[in-house]
Amino acid sequence: MTVKDLQPKAVWENFYGLTRVPRPSKHEEKVQEYLLEWGKTNGVDVKRDATGNIIFTAPATPGMENRKGVIMQAHMDMVPQKTADTVHDFLTDPIQTQVAGEWVGAKGTTLGADNGIGISLALSVLQDKTLKHGPIEVLVTYDEETGMSGANALEAGVLKGDILLNLDSEEEGELCTGCAGGLNGLADFAYRTYKTPEAGYVGYRITVKGLKGGHSGMDISLCRGNANKIICRILNALVNEYDVKVVSITGGSLRNAIPFEAEAEILVPSADSRKVKALVEAKFAESKFEYQYSDPDTALIYEKLSAPAKRYISPKVIAKAVKAILACPHGVERMSDTLHGLTETSTNMAMVRTEKGHLTVTSLTRSSIDAAKMALSDSIAAVFELAGAKYSTSGGYSGWTPVLGTPMIKVLQDTYKKLFDEELKITATHGGLECAIMGAKYPNWEMVSIGPTIVHPHSPDERVNIASVAKTWEYLKAVLEAIPEK
Repeated sequence: MTVKDLQPKAVWENFYGLTRVPRPSKHEEKVQEYLLEWGKTNGVDVKRDATGNIIFTAPATPGMENRKGVIMQAHMDMVPQKTADTVHDFLTDPIQTQVAGEWVGAKGTTLGADNGIGISLALSVLQDKTLKHGPIEVLVTYDEETGMSGANALEAGVLKGDILLNLDSEEEGELCTGCAGGLNGLADFAYRTYKTPEAGYVGYRITVKGLKGGHSGMDISLCRGNANKIICRILNALVNEYDVKVVSITGGSLRNAIPFEAEAEILVPSADSRKVKALVEAKFAESKFEYQYSDPDTALIYEKLSAPAKRYISPKVIAKAVKAILACPHGVERMSDTLHGLTETSTNMAMVRTEKGHLTVTSLTRSSIDAAKMALSDSIAAVFELAGAKYSTSGGYSGWTPVLGTPMIKVLQDTYKKLFDEELKITATHGGLECAIMGAKYPNWEMVSIGPTIVHPHSPDERVNIASVAKTWEYLKAVLEAIPEK
């Protein structure tokens, strides 16, 4: 069975079409052309704005002209993550989907259900001639995952609707009414390199892999391991106890994905090779035991290289940087006092790189409270600045504050209850949603977010629940028919 065999057929066929088109963040040209062509083929008015957002427009069906206008919104880009042993080029290769029981996933890569399923739901509405609905616009933004660039570039006044239905939530049966704000952080250690002695050192590569990773907003409360932390725990012991030199460190790949792999290349004194190997394994065993339940598949590879690297990083800088990485906050800082189980404030120490004389550490701090977000960012800055790094922030945005008890929320609750005889859960997310940015430009909008159940987005374990897609489709159709009059 393939995704094209699943129901509702239109939604899954549209999703399959998106999996054929490369669309990693910052490389959305092909999917933009795909969406424009989709509009032409299906006879739907479509345009690309000056920056790259795609906007579809459909008139009201007969008798529904006096209903409030609805904007369905999703983002076109996906997080390009793959396992180390998967051969895949996100710029050219289609996603290889697979159906496994109640779920759809991908073979060794992220699936792109975040937010391809949202797009597919909206396109299926535009296709379905049996639906009753008021005026509809569909906004498909670009580069949501790395900076919410499309939402930031959206101009006020372009969209005419009154209600924003964001389709980027990841738990069916929940109505999201708020989200956290975010702030990027960058620590920068400048370093010199030194020539490796001609004899007496052996090159090794340490690789930590097999962690689950995940979305730094949705999954941060699961307390999974951070590959950057684990590998620096090993390195700190090595440089403290032996004359080990560090050649490079590479860990994590995206600011909003919990790092599930990291590696370091080192130079080991020949006389200490056995002792160093034993220490590497002992320090890894500590982390393996610590994360035995949250990350049971964490693995270590310690391999000898054919030849040692020609240069290594200043030991003084490495010693300070590794200690700062160990001291840097990561994970949940505080849980919400008002919504049980919701993370209020957290940070993800996402990426470590050594390149061209700079060791950089990238983080993403989130909070639904701006002051808490800034306070945690200041703590991170203090750690790195005390260690001698320069620290800067960028891309900050405020959260989306829930507004409860609106007429539209009542419509959504009543419709869900009528359809499924279940109560709709009102919640907020620790992830970032574009509603926070767009709502500032369209203050008249009533904004809510819905979607099917997606687990482990931003990681190769990403899956979408099949039954929840069908349920969300039925719910979306019913909600559009129930939109109140102006």
